[in-house]
Formats: sequence, C-alpha cells, structure tokens
Amino acid sequence: MLAVVLVVVLRDGDDDPAAGARGAGAEMEHVHGVGVDQDGVLYAGSHYGLFRINEDGTAARVSEVQDFMGFTSAGAKGFLASGHPGESQVGPPSVGLIQSTDGGRSWTGLSLSGEADFHALEYRHDRVYALNSMTGALMVSDDLRSWETRFTGPIADIAVSPEDPDTIVATTEQGLGISRDGGATFTSLGDGPLAVLASWAEDGTLVVATPDGTIYTSTGTLTNWTQRGSLAGPPEALTAATGQEIYAAANGDILTSRNGGATFSVAYDG
Repeated sequence: MLAVVLVVVLRDGDDDPAAGARGAGAEMEHVHGVGVDQDGVLYAGSHYGLFRINEDGTAARVSEVQDFMGFTSAGAKGFLASGHPGESQVGPPSVGLIQSTDGGRSWTGLSLSGEADFHALEYRHDRVYALNSMTGALMVSDDLRSWETRFTGPIADIAVSPEDPDTIVATTEQGLGISRDGGATFTSLGDGPLAVLASWAEDGTLVVATPDGTIYTSTGTLTNWTQRGSLAGPPEALTAATGQEIYAAANGDILTSRNGGATFSVAYDG
C-alpha cells in the first residue's frame, strides 16, 4: 500500500522500455510498492522504474527510469504512482499523482505536480487515499485531480476497509490507529501489533508487518490478532490481495505467500 537500486542494461537502439534490466541484470533495492494487475501479473515500483516480476523469477523494467516512491494497482484505471522524475526527465522534483493505462510503459501527470510526493497510495471505492510526505497530510481524491486534506500527522502507512470507504487504519510509532470518519480523526486500536506497513484484503483480512518483518492478521472488529510468518527482514512493501494471497518486498527480494503469510516464497531474488 509502500525501495530499488537497479543495474540498468543499456538499450542498444531499442526504444522499448521493457527491454531494460532483466534477470540477473536487475538488482532490486528500495522497492516502494508491489501490486497485481487485472491479469494477475505482479509489479514492483522502485527507485529506478517499474518492474514486472515474471513467473520464471526474472524482472523486466517496463517503464522509463524514474523514482517510484508510491505505487498501487487501481483495477480498470491501471496503475497510480508518485515520486520523482528520472535524471533524464525534466519537471518539478515531485511528480504528484501520475497514471498509467498501458501496463506501466507510459505515464500521464494528473495532479499536484511539484506539490505532493505520495509515499503511500491506495485506490479503493473509486477514491485515491494518499500520504503526502512533503506535508504529512492524509489526502483523498474522488476524481484523481482535486484533493481534500483529511488529517495531518506522523502516519507511516494506511489501509482502507474494503467494506467502508470511511474506515481507515494507520500505522504510527505509537501503534495502530483507526478512523471511522474518512480520516478526519483517529483513535487507538489498542493492543494491536506495532506495525509499519498495512494492507486490507478484499475479503476483510487486515495484514500488517512489523519493523522486523513479522506478519500479523486480523478480521472483524480487529481486536484479535494472529501472528503468522516473517519476511526475514524489514518490510519495504506489502499488498494483500486476499487473506491468503500476500505480496511483499524485503531484503531486496519480492516475496509471495499463498497461505496467509505463514510462509513466503521468493518471486524475485534480489
């Protein structure tokens, strides 16, 4: 809902950005977001572009080189992202909200160029929920262009309820917080784990990762938590498609779980 240093293979007269780093040529660090498109293909937004994670364990860069600080899959609307332009690109140091409708090959600026650097992005209920690292503001947009600031404070990540557009869980240094008024106010979730990343699956399972990579899950009223497995390192990105299907990044690796986070397999070995 959440970084990569890549050795980029030079394109020899090939204008196709997907002909960039592949396999052993793509060393991943600093992954800021992982997401699955409508065809079930896994992508990772990184410091040097957007990468498709192939089933054979290789990675293919599909975008121009730019710094994706925030990245999320937005269903029929394609991908949404934020961050900074690449060294060869011109423009403000922060790109605001950008969108791709062609699998990440090209991007269009939508709003807040030069004004927002979203380090957490979530698209749900036909809305964008985002954390602007430049101001500390939790912002919401219904049309991808106009924005409302709901809250300002030290939030690391957010997860939006699949059932209620006004219910938002936030990770903070003091623990998990929850808002039931669209982010205007937050209250403590009590004895929940001290998490840095959170993702709320479509089936209602809330998945969180602690600073050391331990995975916890909860459902219903979010009062009871189950400790699952571990990412074996500090989490860099976390996305839960369902309570069983979880994607993450840690230690430069892209990881997948099919058993609710009990165990993870390496989809890409960084």
